[in-house]
Amino acid sequence: MRVIMLTICLLASLSCAAHSDDDIAAARTIISSQADAFGRDDDAAAFAFAAPALQEMFQQPATFMAMVKRSYAPVYRHKSFEFGEARAMDGKIMQNVHIRDADGELWEALYTLERQPDGSLRITGCTLLKMAGA
Repeated sequence: MRVIMLTICLLASLSCAAHSDDDIAAARTIISSQADAFGRDDDAAAFAFAAPALQEMFQQPATFMAMVKRSYAPVYRHKSFEFGEARAMDGKIMQNVHIRDADGELWEALYTLERQPDGSLRITGCTLLKMAGA
């Protein structure tokens, strides 16, 4: 009986890890796709990856893009964009991204994403921090 319970627990934890890995892969695809949309100045596509609460806050893709250009210039225009550590739990993902901006400065971005009622994953926020000594 112990062996059966241990096997069930092990399989359940492996299933959760696999699900988390899938969520992280999906989150990275969404973040990359939004960064690509920024690079093309495709306001509508970039806005589509934002969670409904952000879309409600900014109302229009152009308003959202203006905020990104003003407050998230390293994300908007970058030389490099590399994924770091990620964590997934209960439909929420936190993904670190290492960014080198257009001027060569280093930044760390922490993206948060959440699973939406329709099953999609959307970006709920991004915190940007300039790296010390960069």
